[in-house]
Order: sequence, then C-alpha cells, then structure tokens
Amino acid sequence: MTARSAPPAPHATPLDLGGRTALVTGAAGGIGRACALRLAAAGAEVRAVDLDAAGLKDLVGSADGLPGAVEPHVLDLTDLDAAERAAAGTDVLVNNAGLQLVRPLEEFPPDVFHTMLTVMLEAPFRLIRGALPHMYGQGWGRIVNVSSVHGLRASAYKSAYVAAKHGLEGLSKTAALEGAPHGVTSNCVNPAYVRTPLVEKQLADQARTHGLPEERVLTEVLLRDSAVKRLIEPEEVAEAVAYLCGPQASFMTGASVVLDGGWTAH
Repeated sequence: MTARSAPPAPHATPLDLGGRTALVTGAAGGIGRACALRLAAAGAEVRAVDLDAAGLKDLVGSADGLPGAVEPHVLDLTDLDAAERAAAGTDVLVNNAGLQLVRPLEEFPPDVFHTMLTVMLEAPFRLIRGALPHMYGQGWGRIVNVSSVHGLRASAYKSAYVAAKHGLEGLSKTAALEGAPHGVTSNCVNPAYVRTPLVEKQLADQARTHGLPEERVLTEVLLRDSAVKRLIEPEEVAEAVAYLCGPQASFMTGASVVLDGGWTAH
C-alpha cells in the first residue's frame, strides 16, 4: 500500500484569541509554523520563536492579512534563561521545538543526547516557568506541549527523542495538576509521523540503520504500525492545538490527545 496524503485541515474549531498573546517554539516550519498561523488566524498576537531567521521572515509574510499578528523571535532554546524571559506575559504557550537523530544507543553521541533533552524537555520547563506568573495572575492560561506517539511508545534507535517526549508527558501532567486551581490547563498533542522537514530528514538515517532503500522506509518503518497509511499534515496537528486553547476544552487538562492513525490501538 502506498502512503497517501491529505488536504490541509480547515480552520473548523471555533476559536477567538483576540487580545491574547501566544508563544510558539519551532515556529519557522512544520508543526510550529502551522500552529503560529492557526493562532494568528484566531486573533492572537504570536511570538514565533526559532533559530531560523529566514524561516521566521517567511512566516511573517504568510501571516499578512490574518486577524492576529506574528512577531519573529530568533532564539536558541539552549539559552535557558533567555527562553524563560521570552515566555513572560504569555497567555498561550505551545512547546513544539524538536530535534531528531536516529542511532543505536551505543553509537548515540552524548553531546547530541544532551542537546536534545535541553531543547525538548528542559526548555519547555523553563518556558512554562516563565509563563505561569502571568497566567496565574489573570486566572487563565493554556499550555500545549507538542509531544509525539513516542511520548507513549518507544521505537528503537531514538533514545534521546523517546526520553525527551516521555519526560514532556510527565512535565505536562504536573503543570496540569498545579495549574488547575489557577485556571491554567496543560495538555499534550501526540501525533505520529507528520509531513515536516524533521521527518523527511529521517528517511536517510532510517534507511542506513535498517538496511533498507530510502523509498521503502516510509511504508515499512515509519507507517508500519499506523492503521492509516499516510503522514499527518501539520495543519491537522495545529487544529488539535487550537481545540485545546478554546473554551470547549476548558475541562481537558493533563491529557494526551493522540493523533496516531491507530498506532497505539495495537
């Protein structure tokens, strides 16, 4: 069976974030870009955080004409103090930035492991820490952590990614328990493989690691455990993020919203 694509998801979730400030990490491309545009379409003033200055410039151009605005912030999330400062005054926080490297444990570079855990787990902690005083003060806030099916399941050769995403799940649940009395929700969105540059760059790594031609990696490795044999579109993930920011999800907290095409149904 060949992998199928899907059209971008429509902006179907009712959402009005006028007067709200949202921060999205990893906003220059993929899921982060889709989330930034979706929240700007709902009227939010979006702080778009990424290392990719050119990608952020393109994002700002794409947001022209939307009810909200996108403000680019070039930031290295390994600068944890700067990350925490950037989150001050945030009403909606979307922790999305991520890295990937596919290697057996015994070959995994320790420095890369450290960097991935810093960007994907410690930086979200610092961003949440920076955002909570404002959220608590106004009695409202939305934290959405873009986790993964790998926050719920493990795959071989992805030790850092799986460790970071499992940690993010626990961080999100703790933020949910602490934030509930203050009107702050914290949830994870858990997609399987999304049509992003991060996934596309995996194909060569996976081909080498599994000893397969690159064209077979998508169907035989990435989509092997998915009942729906296609990649998820970034806009579909952004729509789940939008739902969690709306009033209809005010009772949802500490949850993991799974978008995995049936992977975890096994």
